[in-house]
Amino acid sequence: MASSKTPQETQIPTHIGIIMDGNGRWAQKRGQLRTQGHLEGLKTAREIVRAASDLGIKYLTLYAFSTENWKRAAEEVNFILGLVKQYLIAEFDFFKQYKIKLRHTGDEETLPEDILSEIKTVIAETSNFEGLSVILALNYGGRDEITRAVKRILREGKTESEIDEKLLHSFLDNPDVPDPDLIIRTAGEFRTSNFLIWEAAYAEYVISNTLWPDWTGKDLKDAILEYQQRDRRFGGIKS
Repeated sequence: MASSKTPQETQIPTHIGIIMDGNGRWAQKRGQLRTQGHLEGLKTAREIVRAASDLGIKYLTLYAFSTENWKRAAEEVNFILGLVKQYLIAEFDFFKQYKIKLRHTGDEETLPEDILSEIKTVIAETSNFEGLSVILALNYGGRDEITRAVKRILREGKTESEIDEKLLHSFLDNPDVPDPDLIIRTAGEFRTSNFLIWEAAYAEYVISNTLWPDWTGKDLKDAILEYQQRDRRFGGIKS
């Protein structure tokens, strides 16, 4: 990736999704508990949110906890969810300063009640902010989102002839949010991990070898610079 250039303002992606990977490995490399890696990853998330806001990005989706993460040890799961709650409570002044609007994507029904209550509170209190929209993917899975959308369609009594891509999209968690232009995965892994699999059909992917807790605003700029070198054709051919 480039390191000394600044992304072109006219080609800043509207929506970036980040698979924040490598917290556990970061901690293990230092002989620390995995929970310490998650704590450092939370600090990184704050820095990247600020960097994204400064760059003029409109939407940033952060993959915080997947529907598959429940398989992890209960201690680690509880720690991660507790960190999220702590972040939402502690960072409201930060959201207010940068006019950041919080949104959520994921299954609300199986989230702990206290976590869901805090999410809804911050969403309501930031709903009128017009800066960066941070979409917290918590208890999220791409397949699960599509499954829940189909169930909503069935509850609405839609007929087969009415169902098309546009209709299904309208029943997703955040149908008004544009599809991501860029998906970033940290820690050198080449997997989508069930993240925005409907919305990211034509997103550009950038894989960073850097573990998430070591990420900085410079890494975000470098990923955008790499994105800006791509030729996006969306299945067509440019003359």
